Amino acid sequence: MPTTIITGASSGLGAEMARQLAALGHDLGLAARRTDKLEALREEIHTAYPGRRVSLRALDVTDEAAVSEVFGEFRDEFGTIDRIVVNAGLGKGAPIGTGRAAANRETAVTNVLGALAQAESAMEIFRAQKQGHLVMISSMSAMRGLPKTVTTYAATKAFVAHLAEGLRSELMGSRDLAITVTTLYPGYIRSEMNDQVKKPMPFMVDTVTGVRAMVAAMEKGVDEARVPAWPWRPLGTAMRNLPLPVVRKLT
Repeated sequence: MPTTIITGASSGLGAEMARQLAALGHDLGLAARRTDKLEALREEIHTAYPGRRVSLRALDVTDEAAVSEVFGEFRDEFGTIDRIVVNAGLGKGAPIGTGRAAANRETAVTNVLGALAQAESAMEIFRAQKQGHLVMISSMSAMRGLPKTVTTYAATKAFVAHLAEGLRSELMGSRDLAITVTTLYPGYIRSEMNDQVKKPMPFMVDTVTGVRAMVAAMEKGVDEARVPAWPWRPLGTAMRNLPLPVVRKLT
């Protein structure tokens, strides 16, 4: 059975990834700050798929030492880790310079330093194994700089995408390391992160539908994917190439 580790797995996209990967036969290592929700998810998965191994760990990804320790515990428990999904993140934010810097800093620390810590620990394991699949969850917001409450969030997700691309560049043509790096750019997928947003979001899909597209891309081992493909594949191209005033209207 393949083994997948997912951070930020207590709710939203991470929890649904766990459900769908369990259905595909994956054993799971699930990490998040809220272990009560993880325990409920494990019971749900065991009820649906009694043969699945589901291991849980409490983890705050902003604690670099804890990330290394937890990933190492998963490796020791499962023997081999086939995939690590860097999913944990925050979506807090406020317009820059409006006196609410704390929300922006919290998002930046979690999404940038937390993602870096996870990538470091994952790649250390994969280099030792000489194989593995690192999945970095970015966002369609990473395509361009965005205004107001999402300025910091978009910038952090651009960091995640560039970190993943740098690793892919390094690994290209390697004869010794069979390591795949996938960057996923989710569009508007209903999750706990955005369920408080009052403004209607265009092209929003439900969690199950959105995650199904994410899991399909993971399983194919693609370099990168905008998910769901419609409308985000063409919209991503538009966002990268249209003048900034037009992009601002799209968002």
